[in-house]
Amino acid sequence: MTMNSAPQTPQDWEAAAATFDEAPDHGLRDPATRRAWDARLRSWLPERAGDVLDLGCGTGSLSLLAAEQGHRVTGVDLAPAMVALARGKLAGRDAVFLVGDAAAPPVGDRRFDAVLVRHVLWTLPGPARVLRRWWSLLRPGGRLVLVEGVWGETGPVGIPADRLTALLAPLTGHVRVEPLSNDPLLWGKAVTDERYAVVATTG
Repeated sequence: MTMNSAPQTPQDWEAAAATFDEAPDHGLRDPATRRAWDARLRSWLPERAGDVLDLGCGTGSLSLLAAEQGHRVTGVDLAPAMVALARGKLAGRDAVFLVGDAAAPPVGDRRFDAVLVRHVLWTLPGPARVLRRWWSLLRPGGRLVLVEGVWGETGPVGIPADRLTALLAPLTGHVRVEPLSNDPLLWGKAVTDERYAVVATTG
């Protein structure tokens, strides 16, 4: 599976679970890459320990970093194999992983201090509707953290930062965009495409 391919089916994500962590920014197996993501995550999530919802959590690499920073984590992924790996990775920690659709997380009426979503929104239909749903899951003062980008030179896919900020405009005026393309440690290599994080707060 490559980042610049078309959005995958649930079966594709399930099949990808066994090798998902081989990508440097997925498995975070290189200490320098892991430290780079840990530092970014620490700057995006609330300083105080809180409840973090990791949507499209994959094998739980970012969930693990959040848990190590003291947060209580709920992860959601569509692929049962991904969820199984995440549960193993965070065994013994304050974390729960659920099989479900990131666009409609199976969390009932729970609310969170942060909703973290990496490389998921671009795959979902109706992004404005999805963002409204994610926004409704935040507590007052909560943060929506989105890591997205545009990948591929021929037939690029993804969501540009300016489009994402426009989609967030009806929800909040508190939006920060952080470029990520200029930090090769995050990706295990130098990249030239558009990669960024958006941190939107409820005020």
